[in-house]
Amino acid sequence: QVQLVESGGGLVQTGGSLRLSCVASGPTFNTYNMGWFRQAPGKEREFVAAITWSGRSTYYTNSVKGRFTISRENAKNTVFLQMNSLQPEDTAVYYCAAERTKWTTRQDEFDYWGQGTQVTVSS
Repeated sequence: QVQLVESGGGLVQTGGSLRLSCVASGPTFNTYNMGWFRQAPGKEREFVAAITWSGRSTYYTNSVKGRFTISRENAKNTVFLQMNSLQPEDTAVYYCAAERTKWTTRQDEFDYWGQGTQVTVSS
């Protein structure tokens, strides 16, 4: 069982930056691929970024490429999402998730989820 707790959300102006953190419980964090997802008001939850257990590979949805960076520190059981050049359309609840079965962006293949952190970008 893995428990995930996100933090770092908040209110920021267009063009600003935020750094989200997700801390995982348990000694096996370094065996999990990690992902960030988001859900905007009235929309379905969508994939944002993912990173392999080793941190060697990352993947991003097109709308955040060049603006967001996913990283991890296995020694601290933490995955990060650095978000730069934020736009109003980035407003959403952001969730981190963990899986170790396969390298995937599909939500239904992630086993554990955090409670989410709100990111609001004002125009």
